[in-house]
Amino acid sequence: MFPLPDVVLFPNVFLPLHIFEPRYRDMVRDSLSGDRIIGMVLLKAGWQLHPDPNPPIYPIGCAGLITHVESLSDGRYNIVLRGFERFQVTSENQDLAYRRASIDGVPEYVNGEDRSVLHNHRHRLEQLLDKQLERGGTESKVPHDMADDDLVNALSQYLEFDPIEKQALLECVGPCERCQALVDLLEMRLMVTDSQLPHSRVQ
Repeated sequence: MFPLPDVVLFPNVFLPLHIFEPRYRDMVRDSLSGDRIIGMVLLKAGWQLHPDPNPPIYPIGCAGLITHVESLSDGRYNIVLRGFERFQVTSENQDLAYRRASIDGVPEYVNGEDRSVLHNHRHRLEQLLDKQLERGGTESKVPHDMADDDLVNALSQYLEFDPIEKQALLECVGPCERCQALVDLLEMRLMVTDSQLPHSRVQ
Protein backbone atom coordinates (compact mmCIF):
# COMPACT_ATOMS: atom_id res chain seq x y z
CA MET A 1 0.00 0.00 0.00
CA PHE A 2 1.04 3.56 -0.65
CA PRO A 3 -0.51 5.92 1.95
CA LEU A 4 -0.52 9.65 1.19
CA PRO A 5 -2.11 12.60 3.03
CA ASP A 6 -3.60 14.35 0.01
CA VAL A 7 -4.14 11.85 -2.82
CA VAL A 8 -7.21 9.70 -3.50
CA LEU A 9 -7.30 7.39 -6.53
CA PHE A 10 -10.54 6.47 -8.32
CA PRO A 11 -11.40 3.57 -10.66
CA ASN A 12 -10.35 4.03 -14.30
CA VAL A 13 -8.49 7.28 -13.58
CA PHE A 14 -4.75 7.77 -14.11
CA LEU A 15 -2.41 9.04 -11.41
CA PRO A 16 1.24 10.06 -11.99
CA LEU A 17 3.54 9.58 -8.99
CA HIS A 18 7.16 10.38 -8.20
CA ILE A 19 8.58 7.74 -5.86
CA PHE A 20 11.61 8.87 -3.86
CA GLU A 21 11.35 7.50 -0.31
CA PRO A 22 13.51 4.33 0.05
CA ARG A 23 10.75 2.07 1.41
CA TYR A 24 8.43 3.02 -1.42
CA ARG A 25 11.18 2.47 -3.96
CA ASP A 26 11.25 -1.07 -2.58
CA MET A 27 7.47 -1.21 -2.91
CA VAL A 28 7.59 -0.24 -6.59
CA ARG A 29 10.44 -2.62 -7.33
CA ASP A 30 8.58 -5.52 -5.71
CA SER A 31 5.36 -4.57 -7.47
CA LEU A 32 7.07 -4.47 -10.86
CA SER A 33 8.42 -7.97 -10.28
CA GLY A 34 4.92 -9.20 -9.42
CA ASP A 35 1.41 -8.11 -10.41
CA ARG A 36 2.27 -4.39 -10.84
CA ILE A 37 -0.54 -3.44 -8.43
CA ILE A 38 -0.29 -0.80 -5.69
CA GLY A 39 -3.10 0.06 -3.28
CA MET A 40 -3.55 3.80 -2.73
CA VAL A 41 -4.95 4.82 0.67
CA LEU A 42 -5.47 8.15 2.41
CA LEU A 43 -3.77 8.96 5.71
CA LYS A 44 -6.05 10.23 8.46
CA ALA A 45 -5.70 13.78 9.77
CA GLY A 46 -2.90 14.23 12.28
CA TRP A 47 -0.76 11.56 10.65
CA GLN A 48 2.40 13.71 10.95
CA LEU A 49 2.00 13.82 14.75
CA HIS A 50 1.55 10.07 15.13
CA PRO A 51 4.45 8.32 16.93
CA ASP A 52 4.09 5.17 14.82
CA PRO A 53 5.93 5.18 11.45
CA ASN A 54 2.73 3.73 9.98
CA PRO A 55 -0.02 6.16 11.09
CA PRO A 56 -3.74 5.37 10.69
CA ILE A 57 -5.33 5.21 7.26
CA TYR A 58 -8.87 5.17 5.95
CA PRO A 59 -9.87 1.55 5.31
CA ILE A 60 -11.32 2.16 1.84
CA GLY A 61 -8.76 2.66 -0.92
CA CYS A 62 -8.33 2.03 -4.63
CA ALA A 63 -5.99 -0.43 -6.30
CA GLY A 64 -3.94 0.90 -9.18
CA LEU A 65 -2.09 -0.92 -11.96
CA ILE A 66 1.34 0.44 -12.95
CA THR A 67 0.89 1.27 -16.64
CA HIS A 68 4.06 3.31 -17.17
CA VAL A 69 7.36 3.37 -15.31
CA GLU A 70 10.57 5.38 -15.59
CA SER A 71 13.48 4.11 -13.50
CA LEU A 72 15.87 6.93 -12.63
CA SER A 73 19.60 6.45 -12.16
CA ASP A 74 19.52 7.26 -8.44
CA GLY A 75 16.86 4.64 -7.64
CA ARG A 76 13.81 6.90 -7.81
CA TYR A 77 10.83 6.11 -10.03
CA ASN A 78 8.28 8.01 -12.03
CA ILE A 79 5.21 5.84 -12.45
CA VAL A 80 1.63 6.12 -13.65
CA LEU A 81 -1.15 4.16 -11.98
CA ARG A 82 -4.54 3.40 -13.47
CA GLY A 83 -7.16 2.84 -10.79
CA PHE A 84 -9.28 -0.24 -11.36
CA GLU A 85 -10.99 -1.42 -8.16
CA ARG A 86 -11.87 -0.11 -4.74
CA PHE A 87 -10.94 -2.24 -1.74
CA GLN A 88 -11.35 -2.42 2.02
CA VAL A 89 -8.35 -3.16 4.23
CA THR A 90 -9.08 -6.11 6.52
CA SER A 91 -5.62 -6.47 8.10
CA GLU A 92 -2.09 -5.14 7.72
CA ASN A 93 1.28 -6.83 7.46
CA GLN A 94 4.18 -4.61 8.48
CA ASP A 95 7.00 -7.13 8.21
CA LEU A 96 8.60 -5.16 5.38
CA ALA A 97 9.68 -1.53 5.28
CA TYR A 98 6.51 -0.58 3.39
CA ARG A 99 2.93 -1.42 4.33
CA ARG A 100 1.11 -4.43 2.95
CA ALA A 101 -2.47 -5.47 3.56
CA SER A 102 -5.07 -8.16 3.15
CA ILE A 103 -8.07 -6.67 1.40
CA ASP A 104 -11.58 -7.38 0.19
CA GLY A 105 -12.61 -5.98 -3.17
CA VAL A 106 -15.38 -3.37 -3.12
CA PRO A 107 -17.08 -3.35 -6.54
CA GLU A 108 -18.82 -0.32 -7.94
CA TYR A 109 -22.58 -0.83 -7.59
CA VAL A 110 -24.41 -0.07 -10.83
CA ASN A 111 -27.66 -1.52 -12.18
CA GLY A 112 -29.90 -0.58 -15.09
CA GLU A 113 -31.93 1.91 -13.10
CA ASP A 114 -28.75 3.55 -11.74
CA ARG A 115 -27.47 4.05 -15.30
CA SER A 116 -30.53 6.11 -16.18
CA VAL A 117 -30.39 8.13 -12.96
CA LEU A 118 -26.65 8.66 -13.39
CA HIS A 119 -27.16 10.07 -16.87
CA ASN A 120 -29.72 12.54 -15.54
CA HIS A 121 -27.38 13.54 -12.69
CA ARG A 122 -24.62 14.04 -15.24
CA HIS A 123 -26.58 16.84 -16.96
CA ARG A 124 -26.86 18.73 -13.67
CA LEU A 125 -23.18 18.10 -12.98
CA GLU A 126 -22.20 19.53 -16.36
CA GLN A 127 -24.38 22.60 -15.80
CA LEU A 128 -22.71 23.28 -12.47
CA LEU A 129 -19.23 22.83 -13.92
CA ASP A 130 -20.04 25.14 -16.83
CA LYS A 131 -21.37 27.73 -14.39
CA GLN A 132 -18.28 27.45 -12.20
CA LEU A 133 -15.97 27.85 -15.19
CA GLU A 134 -17.96 30.85 -16.43
CA ARG A 135 -17.56 32.51 -13.02
CA GLY A 136 -13.83 32.03 -13.44
CA GLY A 137 -13.90 33.66 -16.87
CA THR A 138 -12.94 30.51 -18.79
CA GLU A 139 -14.73 28.34 -21.32
CA SER A 140 -16.10 24.94 -20.41
CA LYS A 141 -13.65 22.08 -20.79
CA VAL A 142 -15.97 19.29 -19.65
CA PRO A 143 -15.38 16.23 -21.91
CA HIS A 144 -18.99 15.72 -22.98
CA ASP A 145 -18.20 12.50 -24.90
CA MET A 146 -16.75 10.69 -21.84
CA ALA A 147 -18.74 7.83 -20.34
CA ASP A 148 -20.88 8.88 -17.36
CA ASP A 149 -19.07 6.84 -14.69
CA ASP A 150 -15.62 7.69 -16.07
CA LEU A 151 -16.46 11.40 -16.02
CA VAL A 152 -17.71 11.23 -12.44
CA ASN A 153 -14.58 9.40 -11.26
CA ALA A 154 -12.22 11.71 -13.15
CA LEU A 155 -13.88 14.81 -11.70
CA SER A 156 -13.84 13.28 -8.23
CA GLN A 157 -10.08 12.87 -8.49
CA TYR A 158 -9.08 16.03 -10.33
CA LEU A 159 -11.37 18.76 -8.97
CA GLU A 160 -9.93 20.78 -6.09
CA PHE A 161 -11.73 19.25 -3.13
CA ASP A 162 -10.26 18.61 0.30
CA PRO A 163 -8.76 15.11 0.68
CA ILE A 164 -11.49 14.13 3.17
CA GLU A 165 -14.14 15.18 0.64
CA LYS A 166 -12.47 13.05 -2.02
CA GLN A 167 -12.32 10.14 0.41
CA ALA A 168 -16.06 10.50 1.02
CA LEU A 169 -16.61 10.42 -2.75
CA LEU A 170 -14.51 7.27 -3.05
CA GLU A 171 -16.57 5.61 -0.33
CA CYS A 172 -19.86 6.19 -2.18
CA VAL A 173 -21.37 2.86 -3.21
CA GLY A 174 -21.09 3.60 -6.91
CA PRO A 175 -20.93 6.30 -9.62
CA CYS A 176 -24.61 7.23 -9.27
CA GLU A 177 -24.29 8.09 -5.58
CA ARG A 178 -20.88 9.64 -6.26
CA CYS A 179 -22.33 11.87 -8.97
CA GLN A 180 -25.06 13.13 -6.63
CA ALA A 181 -22.42 13.83 -3.97
CA LEU A 182 -20.38 15.76 -6.57
CA VAL A 183 -23.44 17.80 -7.46
CA ASP A 184 -24.00 18.61 -3.78
CA LEU A 185 -20.37 19.69 -3.33
CA LEU A 186 -20.40 21.90 -6.43
CA GLU A 187 -23.73 23.48 -5.50
CA MET A 188 -22.35 24.29 -2.06
CA ARG A 189 -19.20 25.77 -3.61
CA LEU A 190 -21.23 27.98 -5.95
CA MET A 191 -23.43 29.15 -3.08
CA VAL A 192 -20.33 30.18 -1.14
CA THR A 193 -18.91 31.95 -4.20
CA ASP A 194 -22.20 33.77 -4.83
CA SER A 195 -22.37 34.94 -1.23
CA GLN A 196 -18.98 36.59 -1.64
CA LEU A 197 -19.87 38.45 -4.86
CA PRO A 198 -21.46 41.93 -5.05
CA HIS A 199 -25.22 41.50 -5.44
CA SER A 200 -25.17 43.05 -8.89
CA ARG A 201 -22.86 40.37 -10.22
CA VAL A 202 -24.84 37.40 -9.00
CA GLN A 203 -27.01 35.96 -11.81
